[in-house]
Amino acid sequence: MSKSGKGKGQTDDGVKVVAQNRRARFDYAIEERIEAGLVLTGSEVKSLREGNVALSDAYAALRGDDLWLFNCRIGEYKAAAAGFAHAPLRERRLLLNRAEIEKLRGKVEQRGYTLVPLSLYFKNGWAKVDLGLGRGKTHEDRRDHIAERESRREMDRALSRKRR
Repeated sequence: MSKSGKGKGQTDDGVKVVAQNRRARFDYAIEERIEAGLVLTGSEVKSLREGNVALSDAYAALRGDDLWLFNCRIGEYKAAAAGFAHAPLRERRLLLNRAEIEKLRGKVEQRGYTLVPLSLYFKNGWAKVDLGLGRGKTHEDRRDHIAERESRREMDRALSRKRR
């Protein structure tokens, strides 16, 4: 470990990204981001530190008064004894203030937003998930996004040719 206290892959602010959901930004128009803590078992934390996680099909939803993360696959930790191993696809509780949960409840239930996990990371040793509050993109929205990206690419190419 270096003198600054940073581990491998860690940034200056103590954040080490474990997994990202790149597909979420393509499928959803993200309007707001929320950071939430995760309730995990010991073997899940060890498995996360190894990077053994998949967020591609994961989503967050309200159940009662709590926010839960579903379909987030955290692989089994090989060194865990059989009695202490965790179920890879279990539902995990997310930690937010009551006021934040109620704010999200209003947007999700009344306005039709979806809570999608964008990334999973460690911040100062604590496992966090970055949730995106967004609407699903239609086929036309995706087509517009691709066309905009292509036009930006063309402009960059033209500018780089002009500089030469």
